[in-house]
This record gives sequence, structure tokens and C-alpha cells, in this order.
Amino acid sequence: MRFRKLKKQSKIKQEQNEKHNERVHYATIPDRIKAFITDMFMIYVPILYIITYGVMGGKEEFQASDMAPFIGVILYGIIYSLFLYKSGQTPGKKAYTIKVVDAKTFQNLSLSQAILRFICFLLSATTLFGLFLPFYRKDKRSLHDLMVNTAVISYD
Repeated sequence: MRFRKLKKQSKIKQEQNEKHNERVHYATIPDRIKAFITDMFMIYVPILYIITYGVMGGKEEFQASDMAPFIGVILYGIIYSLFLYKSGQTPGKKAYTIKVVDAKTFQNLSLSQAILRFICFLLSATTLFGLFLPFYRKDKRSLHDLMVNTAVISYD
């Protein structure tokens, strides 16, 4: 008797989740790629320019340094995570009307979740599996989205 009740409750929850997921419009892969490229040009390139010419004094010093690119990635990660924490959007995501949310609640991310998402993005970008996973999933979630339980959705 108890097993049947549990099975019935899980079936009801699964149906509710499927109905809720039907209303959610996941961001398309081309929009996500375009948003990523926009973010790279609007956030990461200025950071590298400031480090190269403002701090280091030129490209030769930047290229000779092991720490300068690492510091650039750290600064980019902090800024990216703060954007996701505050509004769920970076400038590129805002341009293409997409938002990063928690996959269960569809609310904005916590700061720790946003930071962890960036770290997992760095890890998943190093593997081909992490890059091609959204092409094989209905919800278009990448490896770093699965690891941190986030989703990238479109909104109007």
C-alpha cells in the first residue's frame, strides 16, 4: 500500500514538472553563442586591454607574464558572476533576451551558485563533451548547467 502511494505521488510530481517545463522556453544555442561572444567583447577584452596597456605597460610584458592572463580570467569571472547574481543576465544575455536561472525554482542564482557556474564553465569548456552536450538535450543545458543545476531561458 505504501509503495503504491509513493509511486502515485512521484508520478503526479513528474507530470507537474513536465507541464511546468512545457511553459519554459529554453534559449536557443545560436542565441547563447552570440551572447557569449558579446560578453567576451564587452567585458573580457576591456579587462585584457587595461591589464596589457594600463598595468603591464605593453604587449611584450603581458605575453611574458604568466599571472596576467590568469588575473584577467579571475576578474572576468568575478564580473560575470556578479551580473548573474544581480539580474541573471550579462550584457550579452540581455541583448538576446535570455536569462540564467535556477533549474528547479526558475529564480535568480545565488552568488555561490553563480561563481560555481563560472568555475564549472571553465572545466566543461576544456572537454568536447561539455561543448556539444546542449545539441543533444531538449532543455539545451550544458555540462556546467547540469553540474550547478541552472538553466538558460528565453523571455519576452
